[in-house]
Amino acid sequence: MDITLENLKIRHGNFLLHADLTIKNGTTAIIGPSGGGKSSLVLAIAGFDKPAQGRVLFDHTDLSKTAPAQRPVTLLFQENNLFPHLSVFQNTALGLRSNLKLSRAQTDQVENALSRVGLSNMGARLPGALSGGQRQRVALARALLRDKPVLMLDEPFAALGPALRHEMLDLVAEIRAAQNATLLLVTHNPDDARRIAESTILVADGQAMPPLPTKDLLENPPPALRTYLGT
Repeated sequence: MDITLENLKIRHGNFLLHADLTIKNGTTAIIGPSGGGKSSLVLAIAGFDKPAQGRVLFDHTDLSKTAPAQRPVTLLFQENNLFPHLSVFQNTALGLRSNLKLSRAQTDQVENALSRVGLSNMGARLPGALSGGQRQRVALARALLRDKPVLMLDEPFAALGPALRHEMLDLVAEIRAAQNATLLLVTHNPDDARRIAESTILVADGQAMPPLPTKDLLENPPPALRTYLGT
């Protein structure tokens, strides 16, 4: 699914971010300095942040006034938003039914999703008994069950060590390919973009730049990115 931001302007007090670009199906990273508007951009796409101007189109359909729950988007944050009193299985099952009343087929779907992220024997555990990486796997399994054509990750693995972060990025890339989803990855780490993103959007100086091939952008960074990277 392609996403077009048509003359989009996001305003918060004195802060203004402008975006006029199209994101193609595949994996696109979003990088830039802290406070530059990376999270505001994905929140506007998901419908949680109302733009001051412009439109958000999914495959040429204007969903700018559509409620977040009705948009074809799943958004995963660094804070994985698991309910501490619910088991791993129940937290995952929320991706299918908010009342947790599942059919046999839906129960199988939850178990398959947990297996896919490497948690097949942990459904009965509570989140407090899991490591940080395991909690992110639960959140990812829940996102899988939502089965939306657009998956957006807002710094979900920033607190993980390099080896585990790479493992999770590779898992996300594998899932994206299997579902043929459009993946947007907000990250402060250019290595994350290099690892899985074909294209990258730089958000800096009040502007979300149109996506460029990741390799080209990082090897020939514009001044704003050069300053951010310290090169």
